[in-house]
Amino acid sequence: MAEDVLLVEHLPVDPETDDGGVIALVTINRPNKLNALNQDVMGAIKAYAKEVETQGNVRCVVFTGAAPGPAPEGRRPKPNAFVAGADIAEFAGKGSEEIYPIFADNGWEAIWGISKPTIAMIDGFALGGGCEVAVACDLRIASDRSSFGTPEINLGLMPGGGGTQRLARLIGLGRAMELVFTGEMIDANEAGRIGLVNHVVPAEDLLERTLTLARSIGSKSAATMKVAKATMRAAMETSLSEGLTVELDAFSALFDSADTAIGVNAFLSRETPTWTHE
Repeated sequence: MAEDVLLVEHLPVDPETDDGGVIALVTINRPNKLNALNQDVMGAIKAYAKEVETQGNVRCVVFTGAAPGPAPEGRRPKPNAFVAGADIAEFAGKGSEEIYPIFADNGWEAIWGISKPTIAMIDGFALGGGCEVAVACDLRIASDRSSFGTPEINLGLMPGGGGTQRLARLIGLGRAMELVFTGEMIDANEAGRIGLVNHVVPAEDLLERTLTLARSIGSKSAATMKVAKATMRAAMETSLSEGLTVELDAFSALFDSADTAIGVNAFLSRETPTWTHE
């Protein structure tokens, strides 16, 4: 994994008891380029998405962008960015035969395919491919200085990392079309109003609020969480009747799992469950 463009830090789910469970804080680390996505970043994301599936102690994955460093003397500081988009320099001179395989095997789908819960912690610009990174995560928390958009239309392009599909399912077809067709940005409060983000918080509270949510998720049964995530994803790809069948099958199967027995018995005994996390 390219350690210079993707940094991973493990934080305990429960700092007091430290049962071994961790939150993975994954930072896209190109602050001088506003964390723009290039092939190195995409390769690192894809490698990490495979790696985290083998790490049983990781209960929740948080994606974020590196904060800008101090500005050189006499120059303005760079703005905060989650991911400001794709690195457009890599598009120059390429035709469809070169672009297609890059986008067919990409980091957005790798994030989408992670079986553990994922959260986008957004501080600053989430534009184009960056907005698509956010939408590829399960949940999104944004600072009040964040902004969102799909400006690809201004380059004679359209979103190519799931923006025309996942974004429409998340916020509705009409709102997604307006963002894609105009290429205009919206602020964090508007993103919260239309359901693009789950929470908008002051920038100074962003990490704390994100970790509070991640630790709440990480304290639950990891095995059950994977089943719940997969079942809810089915709602995006099936009819209601088919989805209800998927739900019933998954719900019933949980009664043969160790964690369901642990949870039910703990509830009846008024105790805190100790999950297997297998």
